[in-house]
Amino acid sequence: MGKHVLLIEDEPNIIEAISFILSRDGWDVKTHSNGHDAMDVMRARRPDLVILDVMLPGRSGFDLLGDIRGDAALGALPVLMLTARGQRKDREMAEAAGVSRYMTKPFSNADVLEAVRDLVRE
Repeated sequence: MGKHVLLIEDEPNIIEAISFILSRDGWDVKTHSNGHDAMDVMRARRPDLVILDVMLPGRSGFDLLGDIRGDAALGALPVLMLTARGQRKDREMAEAAGVSRYMTKPFSNADVLEAVRDLVRE
């Protein structure tokens, strides 16, 4: 099972919570907090999974998701989009862009952990 997660999130409390949850379960969690150079970070780190916020400084998570799916090396990477944007149109945009799983904040620790485990198993 893959154990490397890249969390692209700009909210310190969310970064701390998710890092704690996943690290405790044995995951190696790396974080990045802006959309400007997130693709470069993904290419350099080669994670097994990306957890992606929608609202990021520089570029949106939707833009990044489109870039991931269009990238030959990263296109099959599982992406868990974790966002405060819970409207149906946001979920539909994410699904149209190829998100693997979409979760809204606030989230339960158990749900995030289950989603990460499921996405890496698939």
